[in-house]
Amino acid sequence: MKLWLLRHGEAQPYQRKDAERQLTERGRKQVIEAAQSVAGNRFSHALCSPYIRARQTAEIFLPAVDYHKEPEIVPWLTPESSVAEAQRYLASYTVDSLLLIGHQPLLGNLVGWFCDGSAQYSMPLATATVVQLEGDCLAAAMNLLSVQHVQN
Repeated sequence: MKLWLLRHGEAQPYQRKDAERQLTERGRKQVIEAAQSVAGNRFSHALCSPYIRARQTAEIFLPAVDYHKEPEIVPWLTPESSVAEAQRYLASYTVDSLLLIGHQPLLGNLVGWFCDGSAQYSMPLATATVVQLEGDCLAAAMNLLSVQHVQN
């Protein structure tokens, strides 16, 4: 199984509610560049945070990588969600390739958990970074295949 993690593009620095922050113009360009960096890869299923900046990222990224289904919006894919909660939900997905579109620190914590068995070894992810992991299942001991940082 392949697990792809995409952090949203650069967002506005402040809104009354964090969930309402939107992508900046630079963030939109970052997402296009991120899509170009993984062109040719296919995703069986896409999950997206309910936060606006993540949903905007999905709206730009998914068509650019030739994924034409709506992403599944999941309430647990937020910045402060726990790795244990995320893993509990992810265990129900039996697809070949799963894409998560979300936030730090959760995504970096998931990389640490799936690669090293501990969320304390979190991977810092800049905006619009794409990480690819591979393993027999969604559990510790996955292999880190690639990390794509945007230049923009």
